[in-house]
Amino acid sequence: MNTNDDALTDDSHVARNLPPAKLSNYSGSPFSTSYMNPFADDPEFIELGEPKYNEYLDTVIHKTCEQIFGRAINITGFLPIYITEYGFFHAPFWAEQRIGGVIYFEDIKVGLIAVSADYPPTDEVKYSRFSEVMQLPTPNRNDLN
Repeated sequence: MNTNDDALTDDSHVARNLPPAKLSNYSGSPFSTSYMNPFADDPEFIELGEPKYNEYLDTVIHKTCEQIFGRAINITGFLPIYITEYGFFHAPFWAEQRIGGVIYFEDIKVGLIAVSADYPPTDEVKYSRFSEVMQLPTPNRNDLN
């Protein structure tokens, strides 16, 4: 597997290099260079996935935007696309009049939200990494065997 971050900026290889892209988020590559710019414009990448609603991501977007902006935010236009081969979700959304996007790697339960900080939009973007925490059931007397 090619783990060279240079592969992420070559639009013609975006879809074939999704696993290395997953690793780049943890090696310091800028989010917009690694994901948003090449993926958003690559028809090959866009055609890999299918629409698939994800309640967990919807909840995370609502709660994260509420934390970022200090109040409940109306989220619209959440259109998740799922790429089965990679266990990868990506989706645009609107946080009121601010454009946003989310990516989520289902296998490692880690994602990133990016949302415009202001309206009208400026170059400032708010980012938030998130990870899914597994909820274990509360033990009861019958589980103490």
